[in-house]
Amino acid sequence: MVETPEASREITVTRVFDAPRALVWRAWTEAEHVARWWGPKGFTTRVVELDFRPGGRSRYVMTGPDGTEYPVAGTFLEIVPMERIVTTDEFEEGFEAPAGGDLPSGMVMTCLFEDLGDKTRLTLRIAHPTVEERRKHEEMGVVGGWQSTFDCLAEHLNGLAA
Repeated sequence: MVETPEASREITVTRVFDAPRALVWRAWTEAEHVARWWGPKGFTTRVVELDFRPGGRSRYVMTGPDGTEYPVAGTFLEIVPMERIVTTDEFEEGFEAPAGGDLPSGMVMTCLFEDLGDKTRLTLRIAHPTVEERRKHEEMGVVGGWQSTFDCLAEHLNGLAA
């Protein structure tokens, strides 16, 4: 398989959740749910803003186990209910880069929600303007961070279903 220039700038993380698409969509798009699962295991998240509409903003502050705060934000570019969310993905002022690192910028995140009956496939694609920006993001541990975050989402969804 030949990697296209677009693919060389993308990071993709996929997970199948044991929950119907409507529930996964709600967990991803409603502040009261986001605050309960967003971020890697051991992190808490404060939803500062969630204006869920094209042109609206999201602002979350993740707090690590050591108390360090990681502010992130985005602007919703496209929303197709129950199917797709496209948003910018930005590190806000106060987000500290890993030692000796440089924060990536210019990211656009696409979340795809695929109905698999009583399950949902969620595909997260993070597009970067350059391969170098993708590399910076990978060096920060973004793939492991999202895998851990998806573990937290799965736990939250299991709690909602119970």
